[in-house]
Amino acid sequence: MSKSRTRVPGPRDLSARLLGAILVVVLVGVATAWVVVAGIGPAIFHVHMMGMGGSGADSTVHAEEAFRTASMLSLAVALFAALAASVGVSLFLSRRITRSLAPVTEAAGRVADGDYTARIPAVGLGSEFDDLTSAFNSMATDLGRIEATRTRMLGDLAHEMRTPITTIGAYLEAIADGVQEADPATLTMLGDQVTRLARLSEDVAIVTTAEEGRLTMHRRRLPVAQVVADAVAQATAQYAAQNVTLTVTMSADARAAAVSGDSDRIGQVLTNLLDNAVRHTPPGREVEISAAVVGGRAAIAVSDEGDGIPHDHISHVFERFYRVDASRDRAHGGSGVGLAIAKSITEAHGGSIRAESAGVGRGATFTVEFPLLSDSH
Repeated sequence: MSKSRTRVPGPRDLSARLLGAILVVVLVGVATAWVVVAGIGPAIFHVHMMGMGGSGADSTVHAEEAFRTASMLSLAVALFAALAASVGVSLFLSRRITRSLAPVTEAAGRVADGDYTARIPAVGLGSEFDDLTSAFNSMATDLGRIEATRTRMLGDLAHEMRTPITTIGAYLEAIADGVQEADPATLTMLGDQVTRLARLSEDVAIVTTAEEGRLTMHRRRLPVAQVVADAVAQATAQYAAQNVTLTVTMSADARAAAVSGDSDRIGQVLTNLLDNAVRHTPPGREVEISAAVVGGRAAIAVSDEGDGIPHDHISHVFERFYRVDASRDRAHGGSGVGLAIAKSITEAHGGSIRAESAGVGRGATFTVEFPLLSDSH
């Protein structure tokens, strides 16, 4: 959604236009009264005065009657003109507002029916309506993007679950029919498929909880050096099995720095990044994890010499189930939400994450940044 902004009242505001309409009505009434008093009043008064005769009492009566008649007529004409102007201006504004709200009602109905391509055209009825139009169009765009992501996520989730479920079902049926024996190898394979489903379920639950702001965290002081060391220790066996070298580079500032966070969650971020790097790095190549202090934040980067990322895919790699190379990821057992989890956990700690790559076959670098913990803490 678009960010809220402070709007400075101006001449194009609807409130200013309504005030202008009221002023028009008042000015019409004042001008009419002045014209009547200046043009009609003296003539009426003169007629009455010319008809005066007789005693002084009669003259007084005629003068008073001339004044009353001229005043009442002037006031009546002025009020009638003001009423006519008021009705005219009110009808104009009401019709203009009604015509301007019609596209809003139509677009809202289309969005309610699931058509997120609906947009409201500019109506030119003041900055309030311009703000409403901008906010609605931004909302429709965001809803469309969310719906597309949800649809893709459900499709990908169904696809991810279909393979292990089909495998388990086929083997269980074969065992029940006596075609396949429940030997240790078969049981191990079935256990791996169950583990895959459990991991997928857990990963989806974590990323959903994090994105909804319900992720439970136990924050404490975490030395950056210790966070990196723990992640490296956990990944060492996997890297050795894949014949990929894992090196560590750390600046002096990073060795002395600390962040505030949940050790398990931040460890999961680095584990996911290291797991992603080794799955995309050929045997015999190298992955580097480095730490430094940049602008009051601890920056931890994982750089590989692997497949790389096409430029048009970089902005999507943190989306759930998004795959640059779907077949390769599935072959290597990735759940498809590891990077999404890393992003959600990092942002829950007030940090940021980004991906960089020089292109296909030229490796990639994933950098996470966390606010440094001040010495007073």
